[in-house]
Parts: sequence; structure tokens; C-alpha cells
Amino acid sequence: MELGIGMFGDLSYNPQTNNYQKVSERLKEIIEEVKLADELGIDSFSMGEHHREDYAVPSPEIILAALATTTHHIRLTSGVNVISSADPVKLFQDYVMIDMLSGHRVEIMAGRGSFIESFPIFGYNLADYNQLFEEKLGLLLELRSKEVINWQGEFRPALHNQIIYPRPEREIPVSIAVGGTPSSVLRAATLGLPIVFAIIGGNPAQFKPLIDYYKEVYHLHGHDSNLMRIGVHSHTFVGDSSDAVVRDYFPLYAHAMNKIGRERGWGSSYTQTSFMAGMGINGALYMGEADHVAEKIIRTLELFEIDQYIAHLDVGGPSHLQIMKTIELYGTKVMPVVKKHFGSD
Repeated sequence: MELGIGMFGDLSYNPQTNNYQKVSERLKEIIEEVKLADELGIDSFSMGEHHREDYAVPSPEIILAALATTTHHIRLTSGVNVISSADPVKLFQDYVMIDMLSGHRVEIMAGRGSFIESFPIFGYNLADYNQLFEEKLGLLLELRSKEVINWQGEFRPALHNQIIYPRPEREIPVSIAVGGTPSSVLRAATLGLPIVFAIIGGNPAQFKPLIDYYKEVYHLHGHDSNLMRIGVHSHTFVGDSSDAVVRDYFPLYAHAMNKIGRERGWGSSYTQTSFMAGMGINGALYMGEADHVAEKIIRTLELFEIDQYIAHLDVGGPSHLQIMKTIELYGTKVMPVVKKHFGSD
């Protein structure tokens, strides 16, 4: 049973000044927050990648490197690296170094990315969205499995009898993060790669057919059942009560949802009614008092027959104190209940 936390590095927003907090401040806060998670025995931390004014982290590997020597037990993963617009060779080198610094606690979570800002920044055409991901993922997996690389693709210079240094001391784990696209699920299952489903809206039960599809294809291709890993990544916030969460956190969450909604043409504004519905037992927001959040996580893990949950904690830029409290409640109140239920230490 693995219960982790994840962040995108959302910056707190001040509506009076119409400004976001300083990136330098948020980066230091993230380090302190993950150190607390490590002390509380939380199993993993996932760091996202964004290239926008409202997020602090364009390079998850930099944060993970900083955490490699300031934490001791927590597993450190990206969540995600947008490998479509990255150089897999440099990414591989960076993660090999972080793995060594951390005592072999690092993992790459690869994704296509629901935000597209990185593509023009690094000179890629969005029309090549799918081809870029397939090619870059293929190269990353080859770098992981072979010492001498002979590779040629469309979007990167070829490699001829090339050895990439430093050499890893173990095989760096690579997992795939997906939304609700069947083709992405098919790819991960066919390759036998661990998968994490981002469930951020609707009824989580709607994802069961996709998760069952992954399991079916995974077994069809003869992969080892003992190595199959399936996780869920959902928006989470733990408070003293559900009323307190609605009062203190809804305005921040709604600001973030409305900003993205305007950019993507969603139309209607995000309402408190929608927020409270999401907090309900059949909603995708794992928010409220600790017992309620624990119950929802248990129901989800049992429904899908999986053993990994990642609590995404910082949507909308809650304050450092709010995140620290959520981490404390998650680590001391939610995790023990969930792990006891499943007979896991």
C-alpha cells in the first residue's frame, strides 16, 4: 500500500494586489512541506512540470535533486515530466544523478501534458503531439535498458554506439501518467509500465473500465502480475471539518479552476455547489475532515483493486500553513486509517 502526495507548485494569489507570490518563496516552502511529509512517513512525493505564471516549477528534477539530500525515506517522483518537449538523454542523466544522491529513491513519471506551454518554448510543433511522446518515450526506455545506444528518430539527432554517463546503479523506474485516453492506457499496458490515472472530475467509478482495460492488456502481453502497479492521483485537501474546507479552500480552488476554464473555453464558472458535490462520497475531490477523506480513499482503492493513491495538495495555491496542516492531517489521521484497513504497515 502506497500513499503519497503530489504538487504542481501552485503560487498563492493575492486578489487585492493581483499578484502571485514570489517563486523563490514557494520553492523554499515546497522543500519544507516535503521534509514534513518525509518525517511523517508519507510514502512518496510527486512534482509536476509547468511553464506558466501561476506555477513555480518548470523542472521537477531540480526540486527532486534539492530534496534528495534533505529527505531520508520518501520516494521522489516527477508528476509529470512532459517528455514530449524534453530531451530524454538529458532527462535520463539528471535522474541517474538524483537517484544516486537520494540513495535510489527516484522515479520518472512521464506524461504527454495537458498544458501545452512547453512545446513552443522548446521549439516543438503541437501537430506532432502524439508522435513526439511515442518517440521520446521509446528513447527513454532504451536508455534505461541498454548501455550502448544505437537509435534514430524524427525529432532528435541520432545516437551511434553511444554510452550515456553516468551509468545508473539500478534501473530507474519509469511510469506513465494518463487522463482518460484509452490509447494512453493501451500504450502503458502493452509496454508493461506502471500507470497513474489522474482523476479530477466526475465520479471516480467512471474510470473502472479503463483500469480494467489496463489490467486486461497488461496480462495479455505476458507481463509479470507481481510487477503491475496502478495508482490514482486526485485533488486532496484535509481540514478540521468539511465546512472549514469549503470556507477556507473553495475560493482558492475556484480561482484556479476559473482561470483554466477561461483559457480553455469551458464557459460557466466553477461554483460552490460543484465543489461540494465533488467532496461528496461519489465525487472526485478527496476533501474534508480526515475520516471522510480516508473513507473515500479506501472506497476508491477497493473499487479499482489497486494499492496506490497520490493526494494532489496545492491546487489554487493554498498558503504554506494550510498545506503543512493538510500534510500533517494526511500523515497522522488519514494514512493510518487507510493502511490499517488494508492491513498494511
